[in-house]
Amino acid sequence: MFVLRQAHELYHTYAAKINACDEQIVRKLTALPARVAPALQPLPARKAGRKPGLDKMAGVDLRPELHEKFGVDLTGIEGIGVLTGLVLLTEVGPNVSRFRSEKHFCSWLGLCPDNRISGGKVLSSRTRRVVNRASDALRLAASTLERSQSALGSFARRMKARLGAAEGITATAHKLARIVYRLIKHGEAYVRQGLEDYEKKFQTGKLKALQKTAQALGFDLVQKQVLPSGVS
Repeated sequence: MFVLRQAHELYHTYAAKINACDEQIVRKLTALPARVAPALQPLPARKAGRKPGLDKMAGVDLRPELHEKFGVDLTGIEGIGVLTGLVLLTEVGPNVSRFRSEKHFCSWLGLCPDNRISGGKVLSSRTRRVVNRASDALRLAASTLERSQSALGSFARRMKARLGAAEGITATAHKLARIVYRLIKHGEAYVRQGLEDYEKKFQTGKLKALQKTAQALGFDLVQKQVLPSGVS
């Protein structure tokens, strides 16, 4: 009984300390300068099916605050929530002016292949080992997309099947990083791509690649014809 009471007291003690830290984070976030005014650029709707309580810290909804600081709603991207957005704000800042392109941004995150070439031959294409909280947050966000019925979810599953679990997560995190960079740099709203549209686009690209390969080998790619069944 004494052990249970002690555990209960410790739980409330640490919960109070965590809540105090969360309150201080919210105060610091609110004090940062805003890039957009909510009246001129309203906050987009919350992702379908996402519970409002998941976006709160110390009882405060962080989506409006992050939207004002970044100038865009990063939480509209599948897999990215307010905690990931908060990590990106603290590690990267409200803009990506330090990075000349999305390639430089992904290289800093350690999410792009670090090709080791000798004699014109690629010896290794593994990503660099870096200590980066933003990179870790994007990898964690990528790992949540495995069951997402979205274009990014389909991409994550395809990368996992093709490259393996770890490499698939890195490839998906790399794609998320590119989307984040473009949204922040250009101030564009994220447009969700449906699963069916993504699959159709993927199949179209695959068909074009097959046709190009067939033509290079001197063949014509002909669609399979379904013959009618014979009359008995």
